[in-house]
Amino acid sequence: MSPSSPIVPVSGTGVVPGVAYAEVVWIRPRPELPKGGKSIPEESREAEYERFQAAAATVAERLEARAASAEGAASEVLTATAGMVRDRGWQKAVRKNVRGGHSAEYSVVTATDKFVSMFEAAGGVMAERTMDLKDIRDRVIAELRGEPEPGLPDVQGEAILFADDLSPADTAALDTSRIVGLVTELGGPTSHTAIIARQLNVPCIVAAGAALREIEAGTQALVDGALGTVTLQADPDDARRQVEESRARAEAIARWEGPAQTKDGHRVQLLANVQDGNAARIAAGSQAEGIGLFRTELCFLSATEEPSVEEQAAVYQKVLGAFPESKVVVRSLDAGSDKPIAYANMAEEENPALGVRGLRIARDNEALLTRQLDAIALAARNLGRGEDAPTWVMAPMVATAREAQWFASLCEERGLIAGAMIEVPAAALMADKIMPHLHFVSIGTNDLTQYTMAADRMSPQLAYLTDPWQPAVLRLIKHTCAEGKRTKTAVGVCGEAAADPLLACVLTGLGVDSLSAASTAVAGVGAQLAEVDMETCIRAAEAAVDASGAQAARDAVREIIVGPAS
Repeated sequence: MSPSSPIVPVSGTGVVPGVAYAEVVWIRPRPELPKGGKSIPEESREAEYERFQAAAATVAERLEARAASAEGAASEVLTATAGMVRDRGWQKAVRKNVRGGHSAEYSVVTATDKFVSMFEAAGGVMAERTMDLKDIRDRVIAELRGEPEPGLPDVQGEAILFADDLSPADTAALDTSRIVGLVTELGGPTSHTAIIARQLNVPCIVAAGAALREIEAGTQALVDGALGTVTLQADPDDARRQVEESRARAEAIARWEGPAQTKDGHRVQLLANVQDGNAARIAAGSQAEGIGLFRTELCFLSATEEPSVEEQAAVYQKVLGAFPESKVVVRSLDAGSDKPIAYANMAEEENPALGVRGLRIARDNEALLTRQLDAIALAARNLGRGEDAPTWVMAPMVATAREAQWFASLCEERGLIAGAMIEVPAAALMADKIMPHLHFVSIGTNDLTQYTMAADRMSPQLAYLTDPWQPAVLRLIKHTCAEGKRTKTAVGVCGEAAADPLLACVLTGLGVDSLSAASTAVAGVGAQLAEVDMETCIRAAEAAVDASGAQAARDAVREIIVGPAS
């Protein structure tokens, strides 16, 4: 880019707010993949497979060592990635190819391609895991060839890391004292990159598009994770001023203690999203007032047989025990689509995202649901939870009033407080019929957005559509909140939208009672709410709902809450 070129920012989807200004470094290139398989003599094939096993073991051990030194989501992702390297099914596919006469390198490629195709056909989060598969493929091939491990470059000073996409292993291993910002060409707001970047609190932009490739390593870049922009040729003094303001903002967030309320005293309950006991313990150390989403299915993804009521209760107790005197919202099994559960006996479907998932599984297997509800009730009883520490249970993928009534009756039989996820547009539109059967609802903005916009939320090409700032989505939320007020039904939000401080102001203005997000996002949301009054939240909500699109909504709200862009 010449010095006279205009300052035109590269833009993407901002997923972690904050400003960084530093030189660009690019992720180390992946190894060149073999295009064909050279023939291995039969007498050498066993040794060739042993060569693969040694390389795979080295890669797995390296990932496990990083997991041991990491925390929270980063440790979990690294452990899961190491598990994929050791996966018997993948290694068996490699062995079959090697015994067919192919080299270890080519056998790794073909075995991985097989699983990538399977994951892409499943869609959703399973499709996102293809990045994990390709990452372990590349690491094993590099190890087989004696080449440097692909991924993070060596960085001496501060830098902003650019990549086509980041593997979970690379994201989790970031040295945040040197990598001060992340920008990826692909990805989405619910990708592993985004989730771990939130935990690390590194300014992050995803889905920046092919224009990112035009920016060379060594270029000074200004990254704004809130706006989702990468600006070149920024004035150095102005850029450093913005970085200092961002750091001051981060310090103010670190000082915020809660509870959450607007400047004029309107209370908003801030809760945490968790998937197991460890995440719940981490959340208990944050400003979260309780748990707004316990994703129970993530505890059992690897189970081949249904855990007993007692086994399930033992797992649930670890989560409930982290908040012994606070509200905990448990989501019943959200299997299907991107989260296949072996013991749920789900048939293969042409379009699993629109198929038998969530509560729909229980239509033909009610006992699966009732045993889980029995386990939740048992866990609550074992801990002596009462009215002061309510155990709320919500069903995913509710679409009709009849489903809501059926689920509520099962919960009430067990002394559990019944609710439902609002993630199907029909549920939002029919809230007046659904809410009378329930104590509360929680809006899952990730799925509500993808179903409203008819766009797979894991597709990087459609990230501009799967943006919770879409006015169509906000209008459904507004309607849900209005019905909640009319029927006196509590309305929460537990999707990624709740982690966005500016969008949290909009949701509050729309009438949302509680916001549940990653525990690392709670303080940022609370600190932002403390700076605005309810009238400002309502004005921001009206502007967002009336906007022509997601970016227009974001810009309008930012001007109301932060002020005009300089």
